[in-house]
Amino acid sequence: MTSHSHSHSSSRRRLIQGAAAAVTLPALAAWAQAPARTLRIGNQKGNLSLLKGRGTLEKRLAPLGVAVKWTEFTAGPVQLEALNVGSIDFGDVGEAPPIFAQAAGAPLAYVAATQPRPQSEAVIVPKGSAIQSVKDLKGRKVALNKGSNVHYFLVKLLEKHGLAYGDVSVVFLPPADARAAFEKGSIDAWVIWDPFLAAAQKTLDARLLADATGVVGNRAFYFSSLDYAGKNADVIKILIEELDKVDQWAQANRGAFAAELAALWGLPQPVVELSVSRTPFGTGPITKAILGEQQQIADTFLALGLIPKKINLLEAAV
Repeated sequence: MTSHSHSHSSSRRRLIQGAAAAVTLPALAAWAQAPARTLRIGNQKGNLSLLKGRGTLEKRLAPLGVAVKWTEFTAGPVQLEALNVGSIDFGDVGEAPPIFAQAAGAPLAYVAATQPRPQSEAVIVPKGSAIQSVKDLKGRKVALNKGSNVHYFLVKLLEKHGLAYGDVSVVFLPPADARAAFEKGSIDAWVIWDPFLAAAQKTLDARLLADATGVVGNRAFYFSSLDYAGKNADVIKILIEELDKVDQWAQANRGAFAAELAALWGLPQPVVELSVSRTPFGTGPITKAILGEQQQIADTFLALGLIPKKINLLEAAV
């Protein structure tokens, strides 16, 4: 082989290698920059905040190329609004707000539920009240937050004791206003949930008339969008496992858990300790039975005229 043909073939080889590099380098660069998946969590001050503080979720999702972004919200309905406009992928909420969201057409998917917490909502009366039983609520002024989990609880509690919803005079008040009315004596009873319930017991000496035991379940839920949950089942599974780990830790360390929550909520520790003492812990996947419980709430809200149309809870399952 002549040196001329040798140099010709080597320069051709270099050209081919160069062309191959020209193809692969930008391709590699594009691959490296390809947007990894993102999980945008909308959290209220609670277990999700504790999970955020621990950083364990980020560690588990890093190998899957999933980045986590957190946004704090003041309440469930605002979180669900954010889900509806596509600005979050996951959040935590009580029983009632997702029913209104689904009725309004939000692409909501229930992905996990806590254990039932029937002792975490109750009807309370002032310490010296003449009201001794649920039947005594007939004709009385009962305050509650409209369209909340306690709204459903009151309907079912009255039913259980042979009273109709119309037998009591319902006054719609958000928790802070209801507490003020309760203190002034301008309402006869208040249907409320923890930690407001524990605060009224501890600081106003309120008397517990009836909690939701044997009446309704009172769970908390974790939600995603149908689209996100459908495409990211692996991410949702890890998220639920990590949330359950926080639950298991809380179960074994109630005092430390109460201290963390008291700091988060800005509430006295004895109030939070009372609230935590009656909370069963554990987070697990959604079942047909759990969706059936939600269906009953939805049907009750429809009968009360709180939602505009009948909804099918099975449409909010992945």
